[in-house]
Parts: sequence; C-alpha cells; structure tokens
Amino acid sequence: MPLESNARIAKALAERGYNAEREAVTLLAGATDPTAAIAATVDRAPDEALRITADHVREAIDHTDKSAAPPDETGQSPVETKGSSATEPGATETVADPVTTDGASAMDVDTGAASDPATADTPTVDPTTTDSPTADPATADPATTDSPTADPATADSPTADPTTADSPTVDSATAADPSRDLDLRDLEVGNDMTGRSTGTGEYSDFVTTFRDRYERLSKVLRGRVNHRPAEAIANMPGGSDAAMIGLVNDVRSTKSGHWLVELEDTTGTFPALVMKDKGLADVVDEILLDECVAVEGTLADDAGILFADSLHFPDVPRTHNPGGADRHVQAALISDVHVGSDEFMADAWHSFADWLHTPEADPVEYILLAGDMVEGVGVYPDQDEELDIVDIYEQYEAFAEHLKEVPADTEIVMIPGNHDAVRLAEPQPGFNDEIRAIMDVHDARIVSNPATVSVEGVEVLMYHGVSLDEVIAELPEEKASYDEPHKAMYQLLKKRHVAPQFGGHTRVAPEERDYLVIEDVPDVFHTGHVHKLGWGKYHNVLAVNSGCWQAQTDFQKSVNIDPDAGYAPILDLDTLDMTVRKFS
Repeated sequence: MPLESNARIAKALAERGYNAEREAVTLLAGATDPTAAIAATVDRAPDEALRITADHVREAIDHTDKSAAPPDETGQSPVETKGSSATEPGATETVADPVTTDGASAMDVDTGAASDPATADTPTVDPTTTDSPTADPATADPATTDSPTADPATADSPTADPTTADSPTVDSATAADPSRDLDLRDLEVGNDMTGRSTGTGEYSDFVTTFRDRYERLSKVLRGRVNHRPAEAIANMPGGSDAAMIGLVNDVRSTKSGHWLVELEDTTGTFPALVMKDKGLADVVDEILLDECVAVEGTLADDAGILFADSLHFPDVPRTHNPGGADRHVQAALISDVHVGSDEFMADAWHSFADWLHTPEADPVEYILLAGDMVEGVGVYPDQDEELDIVDIYEQYEAFAEHLKEVPADTEIVMIPGNHDAVRLAEPQPGFNDEIRAIMDVHDARIVSNPATVSVEGVEVLMYHGVSLDEVIAELPEEKASYDEPHKAMYQLLKKRHVAPQFGGHTRVAPEERDYLVIEDVPDVFHTGHVHKLGWGKYHNVLAVNSGCWQAQTDFQKSVNIDPDAGYAPILDLDTLDMTVRKFS
C-alpha cells in the first residue's frame, strides 16, 4: 500500500536505518508505488551509505524501470516517478514584526485555510504603518469571525489530514531549494554548562554563585548610578546623596503604606525606604527577592536609612539593535513535545513533519527545541495514570523516531526541561551519555538549559521556562500571566536573569558561575514550559513562548491549564518577522 506522506516515507527509511535528503523523500513520494520505490532504493544503496540521496533514488527507479514488465495500457511502468508535494498541513498565522511598541502583545494574525505556496501571497502586517490591536483570547470567536486580530491560541484553522488527503503534485525538479547550501549555515552555542558543573551543594558554593551574579549584574548598573558599597554608605553623613547596587534581601510594607527594601552587596546590607508618594509603587510591584537592583536617594539625618528617589533594574537597553541573517532562512521554535504522554498529539507532529518536507518549508533549516522532549516519569502526582509509555528510555526512543521524520539536513538544537531525565535544579546539563546516544538524530546539538545559540547572526537565548511560574505567581496579573506568557518573559529580560528568585518553586544549583544571568542581550528569547503561545517585543528583543504538542491532561485540568497545542512559530532569521503555523 502506498505511503501517504513525506513524513511517513522518512519514517520508513529511518526504520531501515537511513536518513534521507529532502529531494530524495520528494522523489519517493512521487513514485507510483512508494513502497516498492523505497525497497528498490534501499536494496541498491551502497552498503556503507547512511543517508539516502536523490541520486540513489533515481538510480533505483531507473533500474526498476528497465527491468520491469512492459508498460500497461496507461503507458506507466510499475515504479514511475511523478512530481509530488505534500499537502500543506497547517493554517498560517502571519506576523510581520510582532510588536512595534514596548510591552504590546503581538497578536496581529491572518488565519485561513492552507493555500498553494507557489501561487498564494502570504499576508503580512506592516508595523511601520499599521496600528496593531490585540485580540482578547477570552472573547474572540475564530469560528464565526474573519478577523485579522484573532488570537492564535484559540483560532480554529482548517488543516489537511495527511492520512486521508491526496497530495497535490509539483515538479520534483523544483522541490529541492538550491538555497539550502550547508556551507552557508552558521550555528554556534554559548553558555553551555554541560560537563562543567562544579557545585557540591556546600554553603560556600551558593555564596560563590550569588557573588558572581552580583558582580556581573552590578557592572550593568554602575553606568547608571554613582554606586557606593553598603559599608561606605553606612559611614556617610546624614543628608548625603547616595546610591547603592545590591541583591534584594527583603521587601516588606510598613504600617504607613511605604515599602522597605533591604539590599545586600559584598560588604554588607543597607535598608532603603520607598515612600508611597514617590510614584514608585509600579516599580516596587515588580521587585523579586534575590534580583540585582540599584537605588538612588538621600540618607536620613541619622544616616541609618536611604530614602529612595529612584529604582533601576539592569534591563535591556532600548537602543538594542538585533542582528539578522544575510539570506532568507528560517528557524522553527518549538518546545514541550511530551512524547510518552497519552495526550501527546502525534497527528499534529506528523502534520508538522509533513509540512517541513514541502517546498514552502524549504527555508526552514533550523529547529530550536526548548525542552520537555518527553513526558517523563514521576514528575507530578499520579502521572503514571496518564502515560502511554511508562519507561523513560522508551520515551526517548519514541521521541527519536518522531525526530527522524523531519528532513535529515535540518540543524537541530535541543535543551532539557523539567520533565526530562536530568537534574531539576537549574542550570540543567544537556543529558547523560546514554540518553544523548538515543537522541543522536540528524546530528542534533544537545546543550544545557539555558543556553545561547547564535544562528546566522541572530542571538537566541533558549530557556525552558520553569521560573515563569514563579514570576506569574509573584507579580500582578497585568504584568505577568499564563494567558500572555511573553509579558512574564519581559520581566526576566528586565532583570537580566532567567530565574532571579531563589528558594521558591525554581530550584537553583550552585556553580562557580551563575549561568542564569543574561549577560549579553539576545535578539530572540525563546521559552516553553507553560504550554501557552505568546510572543511580543521588548526593547527590540523578540520574546516567544512556543506552546506545546500535548493536549490537556487531567492534571492540567485540575490546575486550570488550557494548553495551546500543535503550533510552530516560524522565525525569519533575516528580518525577525514570525509566522505561527497551526498543525492541530
């Protein structure tokens, strides 16, 4: 029986131990009998070959044609190539420059049925000329409204089912994009702590971590205030102007409605009083314990307290100028696949993989996966009742098989998450050798959480996102919520640290270096974890939370999590415009 999609052809080759070029898969999909074509190709492939090329397919088909019986009444030989292309499996939601003002949510989308990529123009929004309203995900009804502001998290976009749809054909000579020149690719990983862990859990290790945090973040703030150490401020005369940079040791309200913020540096602690009439309440609302801030003000007459006039976070400069690729090339930003869960959306994944084999997806040369490849075991109470695969190693083996469905020449970077088989404390190293060997598909790069990835001139900070739970719990809803996860990401950018608060939900491992500091400003900040889709720009940094590939579980229902599943944000690396595609 003929195989019905490019992804299934890739999977069939993977089951026989082969990767395949994109054009080779396209040729096999176009054969009259793909199953026979695969068998002939594998049979004639050189013994030492690990990758099926287009030449291998053509040679096998030519040999089969010559040895086959005479053509039938239609003039076709039993195995004959015809042009083909997989149907476009998902609807598009296109955003050109997601946000043009700081703090605005990028929800300007165009949702519609899949069209022929060879003839259809993809609609985009020009941020320089268009005011972009934001759809309310709680009220927008995509089923009844054709609206350019439909929320992608709720839009019901028609999708083609690759298991039942007949694929339209395209000339196989044009199926391979000549721009996919491997020599043009440029990918470098930084801040990877895999194999560099030094912490033993001793008290002194934690002191070293927080000292490193303070030193690196205080350098960012010293250009903004005339800093004095706590010890020096304590010896200054009353009434003096003073400024201090420190980690937040305590924040509490006074009986009079003011706020007392205690800062700590390497010389000691000193209190700062933020008066309620200073107009700083909005800033105080955003303060988290253990983050690094600067306070400017005037010492009391007895020099025992600093009356704050201003508060400063390390923050991302408003003048940040993001980089870009020298050619049109794209990266798919995905996370939270959760293979092994009985709610893993295998059909959506197959549709995504199918689409990656189409000519429209030729520019997608990179996949950046931000953690939780598998569902894991024992992550939350009674999780075993929601598992389709109960063995953790079998979960990773199944994930590897799904990963084989994507084009073999795709560059893949993966970081772990809290469901993966690594330590829960952050930073998380990039898996042990046994699991890395299982996931060694398409030469994927498996690095730590967090890590920085430079992709053709675009600096991407990848972080799974466990601390987003803490930020959302601690800050007011208008500043951080699950419905708009990118706003919580803005707070992490403002604090220049992916997990500033210690001792709460986010476990932190002590290291000689605080790998969680955002020392260099990224162009793109990519997270997952909360299973919600959201994106926007903060000071020219694109923040993207990429949703998940897992339908709602019973546990998620119990904690009121309604996931955005089956979405793949596709990032143009040359312009940093983004298109969100739906595959479920």
